Amino acid sequence: MKLTTEKINELLGVDESFHASYKLIEILSSPSERELLFTNFFKEEQDLSFDWFTEYFQAEHSDRKGKKQDFTPDGIIRVASGVLGATRSNADICAGTGGLTIKRYAENPDAQFYCEEFSDRALPFLLFNLAIRNINAVVLHGDSLSREFKAIYKLTKSTEFSSIEIVDEVSATKSETVIMNPPYSLPWNPLKEYLEQERFSDFDVLAPKSKADYAFLLQGIHQLKENGVMSIILPHGVLFRGAAEEKIRKKLIEKNLLDAVIGLPAKAFMNTDIPTVLLVLRKNRLNKNILFIDASKEFKKEKAWNVLEDEHVAKILEVFQSRKAVDKFSSVVTIEELKENDFNLNIPRYIDTFEPEPVKPLSEIMAEMKQTEQEIAKNNIELAKMMNDLVGTTPEADRQIKEFASFFSEHVGYKDSKKPKRPIKRAEPAEGEQLSLL
Repeated sequence: MKLTTEKINELLGVDESFHASYKLIEILSSPSERELLFTNFFKEEQDLSFDWFTEYFQAEHSDRKGKKQDFTPDGIIRVASGVLGATRSNADICAGTGGLTIKRYAENPDAQFYCEEFSDRALPFLLFNLAIRNINAVVLHGDSLSREFKAIYKLTKSTEFSSIEIVDEVSATKSETVIMNPPYSLPWNPLKEYLEQERFSDFDVLAPKSKADYAFLLQGIHQLKENGVMSIILPHGVLFRGAAEEKIRKKLIEKNLLDAVIGLPAKAFMNTDIPTVLLVLRKNRLNKNILFIDASKEFKKEKAWNVLEDEHVAKILEVFQSRKAVDKFSSVVTIEELKENDFNLNIPRYIDTFEPEPVKPLSEIMAEMKQTEQEIAKNNIELAKMMNDLVGTTPEADRQIKEFASFFSEHVGYKDSKKPKRPIKRAEPAEGEQLSLL
């Protein structure tokens, strides 16, 4: 990739990456400066199928500790988008710099896009990514849960690049697909009046204050059209945590909204080791079962991270499309079976990935035993040699050492060819006499 951190900063005209977001929003507000910037970027990179800024922004801007930002790796993006299929309207909630939207765009460039993003630092890069690809889009800058927004941007496709304007409002629209990688287990403020809102009212309970995972999920479902489909990346805890989350999970299953549970590899994200799962939800589902896929071992190790490559992505998507059971990889589970398991979605309950240790042939075991015996015998001979070289500090101690050395040598079959044999006189030590074997 040509767009290194240094090159991006050079193109933006900043000395430090910290200033990049502020500079970029200034440039984007000027049509002439914006077009010049896009032209200069195209001189360095022409491939629009991926987010140019993921590593740059993650390394220089992301706030894992404060805002729990984890930018989605390409392999997981391809899975999350692949389960949705190509559609004409797409929503990306918690869009970040737009990696998930870019993948949706690559599958259908003429589609309409809707994005929401909270971060002041990520937003300029998101607008950049959409406008340089000449996308029709609406971008809301603010809180997806409280529904409080600072600004609304409308991007309109033109000859080469999208125009960008700030508007006061947009009509409420729903999308055929929703794709999400929200902040994991983010604290939020679940106001009581939220229970009266359509997005939460059918579930009788709100996500706990300490973890907004299910709040994001329900918000995503709310923004789906009828027969729409959603993919959302969440931490594994949503599969089995109790209390309010258990009640929501039960409702999702009883309402037949949950379509698939896909376990992803650990250490797939740059800034966190949190194991994650991809949930696929669908309105007005015809299937009365849920597909479970354990893709936790589908990766290639690269430095400190686990990377999903083409073969891993293809395997996951093929099984997802066919909805078939594959030994130690996938299973199709009835809602009745989930009820029997108290609506616990923990993947090992439904997919047995245990690999027994291979049984060694008897001949191999016997050979190992023989080798072990030979090593013991060799060590005993070495020990006997050492004993025969020992000398006591007193005559009586020396006599006892020689007696024991002779006994041990005979026991292990060692004959000292250097020393002549001599009779051993057994005698009791004199009263009060101390023996030393030094």
